[in-house]
Amino acid sequence: MTNTALRAENSNSRTITFKSREHEKFYEEYLKKCRYQDVYHRALVYCLGIDRDTRNNVNKIYNFKTGCVKTECRQEGWQTSGSLRIVRMAFNLYCNGTPSVGDYEAEEDQLKECQCYTVEDLFCCGYSVNWDFVFVTALLILVESRVLIMIFN
Repeated sequence: MTNTALRAENSNSRTITFKSREHEKFYEEYLKKCRYQDVYHRALVYCLGIDRDTRNNVNKIYNFKTGCVKTECRQEGWQTSGSLRIVRMAFNLYCNGTPSVGDYEAEEDQLKECQCYTVEDLFCCGYSVNWDFVFVTALLILVESRVLIMIFN
């Protein structure tokens, strides 16, 4: 009988699907700049590379030296509704929470910001239906101990 654990170990080679060549180049370049190349940083860099606006403003979103997200980036003029969704998804996957909620003092404002991290808000956007899978890709990076991307076109 074949040992299924050994067979599974040998079948873990998967490839990452990128939105574009620019997305792929960004991922390769900026993952190297992270303090660690763990699943949290992979998910963060993958998400931030999806959109041109987040790629162009990555240093306003994340501090590569300290490893801290810059929640104040959500208030900057370059942000679009799509880039805000990407930033929140990246923050959520990286921090395992809703870090920007702490930017507000009033409970009502904190609740509104927290609601921006819901699956419905993150996935109901102008991207085509296939790009919902891009976001799921980042989730899969966290689910697996290795980089695992499964996108169905």
